Amino acid sequence: MRAGAGPAPGRNLGAVPTRRREGDVMSAYDRLPPELRAWLAQAALPWSPRSALRAWRGALRRTGCAEAAAARLSAIEAGQLARL
Repeated sequence: MRAGAGPAPGRNLGAVPTRRREGDVMSAYDRLPPELRAWLAQAALPWSPRSALRAWRGALRRTGCAEAAAARLSAIEAGQLARL
């Protein structure tokens, strides 16, 4: 092995970069609209409060109805589950 080809001393080869979340996730969840929190309670996938709110707002803009927005989120989730 040539000099300098190995890992730096004390460096973890299995280290995985992590993403830092801004703010308190539970507080963000608590601030979500009640209809969205109800939908998230039955969701099959773990949604972040930020992504759920973004999808919810987009669905509300398109449909104008909380029930239809929840159906849209279910369709998005079903598409994600089909890819697994």
